Order: sequence, then structure tokens, then C-alpha cells
Amino acid sequence: MQLLVRSPCTFLLLLFSVHADVVERFEDVPDCMKYFYKEKVPEWGASTPGAARLCQRFVNRYHFATLYDTGHRIAVYSAYQFQPSNGGGREKRWFVEPQLVDLSWQAEMKDGYWLEKDHPGVYQGERQALNEDYTNSGFDRGHLNPNGHHAVPGRNATFTLTNVVPQNPKLNQNAWKNYESQLADLFSKKCSKAYVLVGAIPSADNWIVKNNVRRVNIPDYMWNAYCCVDNNGQPIQSGAATAKNTEDNWVEKHSLDELGGFLQQFSNQPAGELFHNNCRA
Repeated sequence: MQLLVRSPCTFLLLLFSVHADVVERFEDVPDCMKYFYKEKVPEWGASTPGAARLCQRFVNRYHFATLYDTGHRIAVYSAYQFQPSNGGGREKRWFVEPQLVDLSWQAEMKDGYWLEKDHPGVYQGERQALNEDYTNSGFDRGHLNPNGHHAVPGRNATFTLTNVVPQNPKLNQNAWKNYESQLADLFSKKCSKAYVLVGAIPSADNWIVKNNVRRVNIPDYMWNAYCCVDNNGQPIQSGAATAKNTEDNWVEKHSLDELGGFLQQFSNQPAGELFHNNCRA
């Protein structure tokens, strides 16, 4: 039998990679897997070119997980567990993911302004959107994982640019916001736990352009899926929704099966189940 001997430096590197914010597989980080019902990571989006898996770390702990499309510079989806809000205002900062710039950098989201102070002259936006991309773009920084579905500090952690997409302001501030509020009411009253996925479908060729450079893809659709469980972890309700990212300002509700059919239209790969056993008991 041949034993594999690792040097102390290699061992430290392995430890760092396991605890890093950007991971090879969500399954490698147990604390990150709790945002997926019965620890099933969706197949949807897994083959996205340049996809990065982010265990979203803030104040030295994880708060949700994001599959991030570094080519379009928007999230494929964010996965989280609902928490009743305990109040607290909106973050004034917008965070970036340091390890999307350099894997050796800190394993926690950080305000881009202060990250620049730590690493002057290093461009942060090669693989992610920056705050200035959204400025005067005509689009909101539309949360996928909404801040109103969390208590502080998880609420603060949602203000990372890896968790937002360019969202039509009318949709974001009206129908989509109302739908998020309806879900919060449902989850608070009926669910012991609620597992949620929120994603976006990128457009073929619609971008926020800065200085003649295509910076951030403007998605065609937003989508949401949830799995509500009882005290024994058994599913008691599920649902889904889609919305065109336009001024139509309309959210269409679906079953999980219907959402699966919707997503399949946009992929050559099987969409698969978003939740274990499609959230069936």
C-alpha cells in the first residue's frame, strides 16, 4: 500500500480551501449544505460555464449559498433558509466577493471600497459585478435572497453584489416585493422551516454596458421555488413563481413541476429536481 504523504504547507492549503468562501463543491462544506433541503444541491445551473460556488460568509459565519455565473456576472440562484425578520435597516454598503478576485484573499464578503484599500490597483470586476456597474444603469440591484427574509446579521449578508441581478425597478419595487412579503407571511405562519431558491434566467444579448464594455447581463426572467416543512422535516407545502424582468410587473405562480418545465426551456441539460424528491413527503 502506498501512503500519500502531504507536507505541512499542503495540509494548511487544504484546510484553507475547505473553509474558503469560494468552494469547488457545496457538498465539501457541511455548514453550507444546510441551505438545501435534505442537503440536495440542484442540478440546475451546475454546468454553467465559469460557475462559482459561494458559501456566503459575513461576520465569520455562513448565511446562504449562491451559484454565481462569472461570465454574465449575475447569480444563477441563491439558496437560503427563511428567518423571521427582527427589524434593522437596509445596509448602506454593497459587498463583493474577494475570492472571485484572488483565491488567496479573505474568505468573507467585503465592501469594495475597503477591499481596494487592502489591495490598491487590483481590478475587482473581472469575474463579478461592481457597484458602479449598477449606478445610473436604470436597473435596481435586485436581491435574489431578499433581506426581508432574514434576521440581522443574515439580513446584512444579502447585500452582496453576488446575490443581486439587474432588475426592472417597477417589478422589483411592486409585484416581486409583494410576492416576497406573501412568502414571508406564509413561512412565518405555516412552516417550521422553509427552504428557498431564487434565480434568474440570463438574456441572450441584453447587458448593462459601461465604457463600451458589456458588464452585467440583464436577465429575462426571475424565478422562485420553496419547500415548507414541519417540525419533523416533512414537506407540507411547496410552490414556485416566475416573472418577466420587465415593466409588465406580474408574478406568475406555479407548482414545482411547472417550474421545472419552465426552466427546461432554457437548458440543453436536464433541469432535474430543485429539492429532494421535489419536496414531496
